[in-house]
Amino acid sequence: MTDIQPFTISVPDSALSDLKTRLSLARFPDEIDGAEWDYGAPLADVKRLTGYWKDKYDWRAAETKLNELPQFTTSIQCDGFDTLRIHFIHARSSRKKAIPLLFVHGWPGSFIEATKIWRQLSSPSPSPGSDDLGEDAAAADVPAFHFVAPSLPSYGFSEGVNKKGFALAQYAETCHKLMLKLGYEEYVTQGGDWGYYVTRAMSLLYPRHCKATHINMDQGHAPSWTSHPALALQHALTPYSDAEKRGLERTKWFTEQGSGYRLLQSTKPQTLGYAMADSPVALLAWIYEKLHDWTDSYPWTEDEVCTWISIYWFSTDGPAANLRIYYEVTHQWDNPATRVTRDRALEYIGGGVKLGISHAPKELRVLPSIWTRGQGDVVFERTNDSGGHFFAWERPEYLIKDVRDMFAKKGGGAYGVVKGLDGY
Repeated sequence: MTDIQPFTISVPDSALSDLKTRLSLARFPDEIDGAEWDYGAPLADVKRLTGYWKDKYDWRAAETKLNELPQFTTSIQCDGFDTLRIHFIHARSSRKKAIPLLFVHGWPGSFIEATKIWRQLSSPSPSPGSDDLGEDAAAADVPAFHFVAPSLPSYGFSEGVNKKGFALAQYAETCHKLMLKLGYEEYVTQGGDWGYYVTRAMSLLYPRHCKATHINMDQGHAPSWTSHPALALQHALTPYSDAEKRGLERTKWFTEQGSGYRLLQSTKPQTLGYAMADSPVALLAWIYEKLHDWTDSYPWTEDEVCTWISIYWFSTDGPAANLRIYYEVTHQWDNPATRVTRDRALEYIGGGVKLGISHAPKELRVLPSIWTRGQGDVVFERTNDSGGHFFAWERPEYLIKDVRDMFAKKGGGAYGVVKGLDGY
């Protein structure tokens, strides 16, 4: 435990000066008339945000706000790799019998996605603007969590990896060893995007420790007669609802119009990295397009966007290192005996690990419920009326409620999964 040190974000003045200089020298492309969002991030939006980032945005104010988080770093070593200094949020609940919960972000997110949910999950007491828990919010029926949210290796303020083969199994190992180091021999997880895959890998590799996982990203396939005969029969007899049809249209749009980034980052991340590392405008446009397209009409403010992008720009290993996860996970460098591919993460995971699923209408893949239920022992499922890919940021109140309901004493399908704790 002596290796766990408090952490304060402190970006050097020289880095801020360099950023402003680069923004002031930006060159912008032209644009086709009427392009709007069809061709990518619109010129007017990128110019506006570039100007705001350069002239009006106050990183020091954002840094001060972020430093209100309970942040720490510690050293984690994965088998076959050098030791990395990992940055994480850790809020121990004051409640007895609180459940250890690991929240894992994805791309192009970061630990910032945890900032709207950590306090209510670790200390579920009524506060202005919170959900209507009433005066007895700390009563036994509302579960509380020891909340942990790391910056994944090569993201945010965690150190990066400079050796081939750091793929899903290694990200899972990093997170698992972090939970053990914090004293949590048994824990539950929550994730979307890469957080989905990392937490699924943890369920697969460490089922004696990872007792349940809640996901907010739809994955799966139409059930087959050989793998899931009962679900296949239900699928054959039940027509898709209007909402499910809209979801499949959203999925089709993403596959055909929104997934080009994935092919680039999975094949030539180094080439793309030169633009990300040298040009803050390139980084801004690359990520801002996703913030717009992947959300459910979320009203992004200039400050939110600039803080989100600044965490990438000022990250410990630089704004290009985060791209490499796509390459490593789609290439087979690691040990075949422990390898976790993306396809394997989608398969049914048993071993007593409980699964909860939250659906959002503007996720990247919006699949029929019957498709997603083939991933494991589903004990909680809810279809929400709004929200997109950055669910913890867009609809934090929904995610908080869904996680609480999954582990609640009354009706929670994952109640009591952590040995020695009765779930609240």
